[in-house]
Amino acid sequence: MDSISSGSLTGAQRDEFMEQVKQQIAVANAQELLTKMTEKCFKKCVIKPGTSLDSTEQKCVAMCMDRYMDAFNLVSKAYSNRIQRERNRM
Repeated sequence: MDSISSGSLTGAQRDEFMEQVKQQIAVANAQELLTKMTEKCFKKCVIKPGTSLDSTEQKCVAMCMDRYMDAFNLVSKAYSNRIQRERNRM
């Protein structure tokens, strides 16, 4: 049995462990966001893949990524606000 499941961690150790877990989750979420954004924008903007992107493809990818991030931020903010409202009701 490890120290986490046995409950032998101090409060500070538990807090540090939880912070590490939160950071790992944030990194995983950022990686997933970047992967999805890259896949979607590449599929939308790059019609004939080659060794480089032409200027039209570069502009399309840049705009697509900007829009994707704007939409992600808007949804994240709305979700956070909803979670906060739900917590306030309790």
